[in-house]
Amino acid sequence: MLKIENLNFSYGDLKVLWDVNVEVTEGEIVTVVGANGAGKSTILKNISRLEKPGSGSITFNGVDIAKLEAHEVVEIGVVQVPEGRKIFPQMTVTENLRMGSYTRKARQNRDANMDRVFTMLPRLKEREKQLGGTMSGGEQQMLAIARGLMADPKLLLLDEPSLGLSPLLVKSVFAIISEISRQGVTILLVEQNVFQSLKIANRGYVLETGRVVLKDNGAALLSNDHIKKAYLGI
Repeated sequence: MLKIENLNFSYGDLKVLWDVNVEVTEGEIVTVVGANGAGKSTILKNISRLEKPGSGSITFNGVDIAKLEAHEVVEIGVVQVPEGRKIFPQMTVTENLRMGSYTRKARQNRDANMDRVFTMLPRLKEREKQLGGTMSGGEQQMLAIARGLMADPKLLLLDEPSLGLSPLLVKSVFAIISEISRQGVTILLVEQNVFQSLKIANRGYVLETGRVVLKDNGAALLSNDHIKKAYLGI
């Protein structure tokens, strides 16, 4: 479904991605893990066309993403849930969700998708008339993910969804991600929480200082000695 080949990227003179290769097959949860500053979010920004790669290629179902604008990437089914939630704080939950369904296809399915996210996340149904900015951090993260689902994604890009949440809420967020996958949405997840993300992932990539240093299925990476020592404190 998604193929990234030899992706290089620099912010000015600072190179942050070095010949990155990542693949995502339909139906998978694939995670890119690594420390803060490793370049994980930059990969997603390149996929979403929020940044333009210096070299390399990114294709989605055979379409060259480099030839598209950011809104066109959403229209072909690639939807990003940004780091830090980025909800509209002065809009209600329902208004935030409606903002996620601005493409023609998503507008046609708006009511069905609204029912879907309210069924999956009943807390949002309880808060449907509440302003987004008055909700807790965990509720805002649920809202951000639900807004992404309103766009009818074929591939959902999740950027640090557990950032700033309590351990209990982190478990809830990863349970939601697993449920989204079970409903047929392919997921590319970037995370600092190595244990939780590899636990639910079909496959994973370990990114260190802009380079992929390990790749394997999630269970194998969790048992890898380097992962245990560098990321899990074992």
